[in-house]
Amino acid sequence: MNTLPLTSEEKHLLLKLARQSIELAVNGHPLPILKLDEFSPPLQENGAAFVTLTEVGELRGCIGALEPFQPLVQDVCEHAAAAALEDFRFYPVRPQEVNRLEIEISRLTPQVPLPYERPEELARLLRPGIDGVVLRDGSHRATFLPQVWEKVENPAEFLSQLCLKMGVSANYWQKKVLQVSIYQVEEFKEEENRRTE
Repeated sequence: MNTLPLTSEEKHLLLKLARQSIELAVNGHPLPILKLDEFSPPLQENGAAFVTLTEVGELRGCIGALEPFQPLVQDVCEHAAAAALEDFRFYPVRPQEVNRLEIEISRLTPQVPLPYERPEELARLLRPGIDGVVLRDGSHRATFLPQVWEKVENPAEFLSQLCLKMGVSANYWQKKVLQVSIYQVEEFKEEENRRTE
């Protein structure tokens, strides 16, 4: 994955395509087939992204990929539609809601394993505000993007909430050594003037 920062033009285009994808998906239309050769090399390269939707500051959907497996531009379009319709925590976005949604895209860097030997070490190894975290244990897996630190600043609480998201008890991370990976994101969101363009 190319970890060079995206240009402002590339970010603007991804946000525009994400909104178009949501509008099509919630109205029951298929996503357009992208002509990859019309996009810049960073958008053509395989990339992993999460698309987060908020409405009046409240989370409305968030879906993405942890591993790059398809061109970044396609990854963003598909996950924008999925965040609107397939996040099991929320009812599907309705057409009349689309204009109230704020769209944020997080482009992930490759994951890096975070080895440790004793459960009590883990919280001290995390960098609040910087690291996205993936916990794995057998068939259980969950992640929090770095943006979650804005609401959960304490590393121990961060890990407890992530364990709950993974489907295990909050103190699970204190009982055993888990598979842990970290990553960072390049985060960008729509500007307030997006609808007047």
